Amino acid sequence: MARLTSDFWVRAYLRRLQLADIPAFITAHGDDTAGAVLVKLTTLDGKARAFQRSFDLMSGERAWLVLAEGEERAVDEAINRQRGFDPDLWVIEVESREGRHLLDEDGLRD
Repeated sequence: MARLTSDFWVRAYLRRLQLADIPAFITAHGDDTAGAVLVKLTTLDGKARAFQRSFDLMSGERAWLVLAEGEERAVDEAINRQRGFDPDLWVIEVESREGRHLLDEDGLRD
């Protein structure tokens, strides 16, 4: 099965967020073809969550899991550690007081 490039997926995700009036920014540009993507959701109250895509080898299912959550500074530290392991990593920062990130919607969930 053909896979989307990371760059294509990121641009599509940013467009979906834009259409929903949810501000988002690329804070780390990873490898255009196969870089993994982290999504940081900040609720603009000092709290944040970072999501990473996970792949279950047994079922073949893909899902977004919480990598870190809590104080924004602690979430940023977790993201920076991940970037230390993977320099090809993309980081998208989403700003939503309501906690909207759209990762649970069709086309983004899996």
